[in-house]
Amino acid sequence: MRTIHSDNIPVSLPEVAATVGFFDGVHLGHRHLIDQVIGEAASKGLQSMVITFDRHPRQVLCPDFQPKLLTSFDEKMMRLAKAGVDCCVVLHFTPEMAAMTAAEFIGWLAGQLRVRSLVVGYDNRFGRNREEGFDDYVRHGAVYGMEVLQSTPFSIDGIQVSSSAIRQLVTLGDMEQATKCLGHPYTLFGKVVGGFQQGRRLGFPTANLEMDEDSKMLPAPGAYVSLARVEGSMEMMRAVTNIGTRPTFHGTTMAIETHVIHYDGNLYGKRMTVALTHRLREERQFKSTDLLANQLREDVRNANAIFDKEAGMDN
Repeated sequence: MRTIHSDNIPVSLPEVAATVGFFDGVHLGHRHLIDQVIGEAASKGLQSMVITFDRHPRQVLCPDFQPKLLTSFDEKMMRLAKAGVDCCVVLHFTPEMAAMTAAEFIGWLAGQLRVRSLVVGYDNRFGRNREEGFDDYVRHGAVYGMEVLQSTPFSIDGIQVSSSAIRQLVTLGDMEQATKCLGHPYTLFGKVVGGFQQGRRLGFPTANLEMDEDSKMLPAPGAYVSLARVEGSMEMMRAVTNIGTRPTFHGTTMAIETHVIHYDGNLYGKRMTVALTHRLREERQFKSTDLLANQLREDVRNANAIFDKEAGMDN
């Protein structure tokens, strides 16, 4: 995928079929939309293009807004590249861009990016104050010889897939349904830093993950079945991840601690990817470290049972 930033748009671009959005999560609803763009491009002999933004538009409109997102910018770009689109344009969202009317923005797309077909998400609105809708976009597009099409919704298990719906699932800790809607497990990225060592003393050494992005949202506190990958390796290792404040030890700050099952190496200072697949239980305080150790053993047994079942090894 070719990536173009708004401060370096080439003078000459091919004519394209495109879509515009923030694409947080690059979920299956987004993939459904992008597939329509790719199909439209193929049918008309155009290149396919996704147009996105370098930051959440509300961060410009409301400077105090602190987004909690499903993907960091780098992760979003990685997942867009896997979607099979020819080109991605990253726009630097500014107050001046926010002030553009829908007609002005469509004119800019037609002139600067040579958009000839624009596929609009079924619930997407753009332009100043989001004051116009799809019929207006069609009318404005016709002025520039641009065909404006509307995508259809995409649903799974009765859920209309959207970034906001998936954020709600993650907030609840429903990682199984979140995975279905995303098309991939919800994943955390970061560096392993020095932790509290209580897990090691209990016989369950953990990697304490310092996340790359503060804006990446965390699921509900609790214990999760997870898959861990360490930098330099492609192996996804069985793991259990605890997210929470460690109430048994009277903790007050949120921690992400991953116990990689049967792993005996030193992880400090290494980068780690942790994909959360199932929630085992909520976070709770134990009356003793012995009770906590018993629960950790049960968590590992339950996680292995889930892994074995999904691998067809449970018979």
